[in-house]
Amino acid sequence: MDTIAIIIMISLAALLVSILLFLRARRNRPEDIDLMEGHEFEYYCAELLVKCGFQDVQVTKGSGDYGVDILAEKEGVTYAIQCKCYTAPVGVKAVQEAYAGRDYYDRMVGAVLTNQYFTRPAVEAAKKLKILLWDRGYLEGMQES
Repeated sequence: MDTIAIIIMISLAALLVSILLFLRARRNRPEDIDLMEGHEFEYYCAELLVKCGFQDVQVTKGSGDYGVDILAEKEGVTYAIQCKCYTAPVGVKAVQEAYAGRDYYDRMVGAVLTNQYFTRPAVEAAKKLKILLWDRGYLEGMQES
C-alpha cells in the first residue's frame, strides 16, 4: 500500500469512530426523550429515579392509576409522581392529577415530572396544592447524576 492509501484508511477509520461516538452520545441526550411515547417515558423516568437513589420505584398500571404513574420512596419520604411527555408546556390538569394521586396512594409528596416546562397557572396551582414540579431542567440534572 502506498502512503496516500494508508492515510485515507486511517482517516476513514477515525471518521467511523467519531460517528459511532456521536451516535452513542446522541442516544442519551434529552431530545430523544421528546420522541418517547407515554409508557416508554414513564419507565425511563422510573429508571432515572432509581439511578438518583429512589427505592421501591413502581410504575403503576396504565389506566385507573388515579393520576399517578410512579410510586417511589427516598430517605423515608414517599412520592406519587405524574409523568408527562409533552410537546408543549404542562398545564394545571397534571398538577391536579398528582394532587389527587398523592392522596389516593397516601403518599407524602406529589410531583409532576416532564420533558417540558410548566404554564404559569400550573406553577400557581402547584404552590397552592404543595405539588413538586420537576421540569426539563430537573430531568436533565437527573440524567447527569
